[in-house]
Amino acid sequence: MTDKVVLITGTSSGIGLAAAVASARAGMRTVATLRDTGRADALRKAAETAGVELDIRRLDVTDAASVAAAVDSVVADYGRLDAVVNNAGAGHVGTIENETVDDVRQVMEVNFFGVVQVTKAALPHLRASGGRLITVTSVGGVIGQPFNEAYCASKFAVEGFMESLAPVAARVGVTVSVVEPGAVASEFVANVGIDAAEAVGAAGPYAPSLQAYITRTTGQFSSGAQTPDQAAEPILEALTAERPAFRIQTSQWARGFNGTKLTDLDGSATLGLTSAWLD
Repeated sequence: MTDKVVLITGTSSGIGLAAAVASARAGMRTVATLRDTGRADALRKAAETAGVELDIRRLDVTDAASVAAAVDSVVADYGRLDAVVNNAGAGHVGTIENETVDDVRQVMEVNFFGVVQVTKAALPHLRASGGRLITVTSVGGVIGQPFNEAYCASKFAVEGFMESLAPVAARVGVTVSVVEPGAVASEFVANVGIDAAEAVGAAGPYAPSLQAYITRTTGQFSSGAQTPDQAAEPILEALTAERPAFRIQTSQWARGFNGTKLTDLDGSATLGLTSAWLD
């Protein structure tokens, strides 16, 4: 993949930022995109510190015109597109009785339809280059998690979309992979945008369970999380490996966690595991 052209979405922070720097360091021409280029300071600083060059451009995955313009401009400027990393996404915590259907739709718009739009725009160019399509999902795309109904639904949808697309894309020379992180110490958690005390206070009969969930999850992200650089390493491997796997976990914990579901035919082990988070 040296000197290949790679487009990555959602690079303002976290895994996306780390993946952009890592791919540039590996010699790839890296187009690092984000919804608001005014938030690119951390990205520029990371690139400067690493001594690499990034091509920073605007791309809003929820705006079809923005997606098309970004992809078309990359191909116009470089003459090719060899890989896309769908990383942009949004967290969400809530349960359906206490939120609106529009809240759920918004999560799907960013996390699922955003991926669909970028994929559709990129596929003709990836087909021409025999390229790679890599999508960052989550362990929440394999195991449903309490108070993550909308988020997990969106990631389940992405996993189903990509698992269905993979054999079809392979027939025209495009390799499809999904990368499944667990807890990552990044701004992603802050970007969920909830005030814990306020959320618990408004949760009604769900308040004790939500408090238990927040306490457990905050502890996991503060003490057991990977760094963004660690979580980005498998993305670089998917970009550079001769034959990358379809499903790639970013840590041993993520492999074990997802393994619970993939060997649990009746669902009892999985629900037993996640139900304990609410005790």
